Amino acid sequence: MEEQYKPQEIEMNAQQYWQDNNCFQVVEDVNKEKFYCLSMFPYPSGSLHMGHVRNYTIGDVIARYQYMLGKNVLQPMGWDAFGLPAENAAIKNKIPPAAWTRQNIKHIRDQMMQIGFAYDWSREITTCDPEYYRWEQWFFLRLLKKGLVYKKNAEVNWDPIDQTVLANEQVVNGRGWRSGALVERREIPQWFLKITSYTEELLNDLHKLEHWPQQVKTMQRNWIGRSEGVDITFTIKQHHPISIFTTRPDTLYGVTYIAIAAQHPLTKQLAERNAELKKFIEECRNIKVAEADIATMEKRGMPLGMTARHPLTGQELPVWVANFVLMEYGSGALMAVPAHDQRDFEFAMKYHIPVKPVITPKDGEFFDFSKNAYIQPGILIDSAEFTGLTSEQATQAIASHLEALELGERKVNYRLRDWGVSRQRYWGTPIPIINCTYCGAVPVPEKDLPVLLPEEVEFTGVNSPLKSMPSFYQTTCPKCLEPAERETDTFDTFMESSWYYARFACKKQNKSMLDGRANYWLSVDQYVGGIEHAVLHLLYARFFHKLMRDEGLLNSDEPFLRLLSQGMVLNNGVKMSKSKGNVVDPQMLVERYGADTVRLFMMFAAPPEQSLEWSDSGVEGAHRFLKRMWTFGYEMRDIISKYNRLPKINLLGMANWEDADTAQIEIFRQIYEIMDQAKFDYERQQYNTVVSSCMKILNLLTKIPDADSNKVDIREIIIFKGFSILLRLLAPITPHITHQLWQDLNYGDIILYAAWPKSSPIVFKVDTIELVVQVNGKLRSRIRVPHSADKQAIEDKVKEDAKVQQAINGKMIKKIISVPGKLVNVVTGE
Repeated sequence: MEEQYKPQEIEMNAQQYWQDNNCFQVVEDVNKEKFYCLSMFPYPSGSLHMGHVRNYTIGDVIARYQYMLGKNVLQPMGWDAFGLPAENAAIKNKIPPAAWTRQNIKHIRDQMMQIGFAYDWSREITTCDPEYYRWEQWFFLRLLKKGLVYKKNAEVNWDPIDQTVLANEQVVNGRGWRSGALVERREIPQWFLKITSYTEELLNDLHKLEHWPQQVKTMQRNWIGRSEGVDITFTIKQHHPISIFTTRPDTLYGVTYIAIAAQHPLTKQLAERNAELKKFIEECRNIKVAEADIATMEKRGMPLGMTARHPLTGQELPVWVANFVLMEYGSGALMAVPAHDQRDFEFAMKYHIPVKPVITPKDGEFFDFSKNAYIQPGILIDSAEFTGLTSEQATQAIASHLEALELGERKVNYRLRDWGVSRQRYWGTPIPIINCTYCGAVPVPEKDLPVLLPEEVEFTGVNSPLKSMPSFYQTTCPKCLEPAERETDTFDTFMESSWYYARFACKKQNKSMLDGRANYWLSVDQYVGGIEHAVLHLLYARFFHKLMRDEGLLNSDEPFLRLLSQGMVLNNGVKMSKSKGNVVDPQMLVERYGADTVRLFMMFAAPPEQSLEWSDSGVEGAHRFLKRMWTFGYEMRDIISKYNRLPKINLLGMANWEDADTAQIEIFRQIYEIMDQAKFDYERQQYNTVVSSCMKILNLLTKIPDADSNKVDIREIIIFKGFSILLRLLAPITPHITHQLWQDLNYGDIILYAAWPKSSPIVFKVDTIELVVQVNGKLRSRIRVPHSADKQAIEDKVKEDAKVQQAINGKMIKKIISVPGKLVNVVTGE
């Protein structure tokens, strides 16, 4: 064993051992409990950053811990390889996106191996490989056959100079990021998946996800946006009636105008003979549709010179076009109640439209309707026969009245819209459709899949290369055999990341999208990734899982049973980024301190779900701890190796505890107590406190007192057992150093397969026992009392416990129930 801690040498040896012995390759085994651990796969944009390292270290710690519990663990890795950054890099570096992407993949894979992640690389997936995306094309055609895919016109950002569609993030202050041209909004044909057919199931199944962060589930609920209300019909002279959905029918008598979207069919019709209105519509084309933007932007509009009839009062209401009304929500029209909606109020104030209050606060408190809208429920006023009802009562009564008059209908609406999967970009999966002049959109025959994406292209950023490659788009129609053209759009890259987790389970499967192995591994037991993916990626993956289930490919309802959303890595209080110049290079740290130091710091600096503040001194502290642990192992190597060479006997059971030194026994007891706490912390994924526990154990091992002359000295047993516990507790977090020490000290061949340390009641038999303490049946604390303690002494100890006092919170104790040697339950009065 080397005297000095040499992390680079140790880590290279450990990684070589794992590779030579295929330690992380796994196959299905029905006799073992499976555990599928997955971290969101990266976009290969260049090099790993600290956010990546933290994400993947958390996932790796979880997987290695499950290995040591004896489970059959799958932890794969792959590459979300299609996407916009590769196109931007191709323009900048004059290199095809495919070549740039594959160079990056090789570099990042090497980095991951250096950090020691326990991945089954035999299952590696790269989404730009035809053997992957052919099954995405196949599945799309299956969905098309089932009526879950359709094509319609939708608006996009168009750069008139580069002649290309721009993603939202490529539009800077209304101009193309590269050309600087003013961006136009254009309507073009696009493909959609009918996610709305699964809206109710996506919403209702959120309650099954008991181990997802509440915040993520709330974000998905809000994105789906279920609302109950009434569709109300407003008639317009010489035009079709307008149907308007509202969740507040109790405010119906306060409507003073109707507002419709710039893209509403009625607005477009009127604009054909109104140049001013046409100009206003064009100005509205570039408005951002995010709710936060709409709430804060200036409200603008134009009167349309027509009125709509109020369904109950018969009053003629002016119809306006307004920039804050969007076709994306509801019917693209709203009944404006400025007294009870802030946006309607701001618009009314600007254009001097009347404000009519019809709801007042329930407590009768005065409200100034000239300053703001009153948006809370209340008591109805000036609302005909509904005056005096509460908002809740009036909502039902007015809805029933409208239904009786056939002027309205109760309805459930959703904010969620169908998923537009067309992208007018090159670097993506080709959409397997052939456009024929005579037959329309024709599916590519299954025997002709995959539709291959040409990789040797010249990429200038002006238009997609596919549009200028006759060798790609020229073909014949499978139906009529006439000349036709392939679809040159590609899939949204969220398509690839919506099912990759299932494909990992079916390695080297080239005859079907998935096979029976997927049902062995799925659902994923633990998914790890950033909160920024809470809505789109996670929602689309849930949708795809249900689609695959209904296609008979899977037998489960949800893709991910547990979700851990890790916090960001900050430097001086802000997120690390190249633009801010505060990035710390993981590669440099690994080369200087070793991967274990980086991993240890990442786990110790903050709980996984919280943001981590970078600290150079913290990294150095982590390195010092590992050096201390190595030095201790080296100094105690003869003692530990001696016990490891003995026959496998129960040292704890053989020791003469009655005659052992009490101070040494207390050290031993504390080690096992800390070990139990660390196990608890592993289960709740609080790895910072696991590291803290390991530091405490090492401190205890270095401070074992000499035994009294008349007592049995158990110091060597404590060192032998205690260091074994320490190494196993640290093994998931710092796998290299613990692997080397485990072998060097003859504990065994590979710590990864060592049994997780178990509690040893023998250690605590001599003097004390631990009792669980409940308050009204709920676990509140644990106490340790002498073996000989009587009932009164135990009750006194319980009453003195700070956690018990906090739980009781001054209430009267009715009785205390004891189960000898196990628990104490304190029952309080109300």
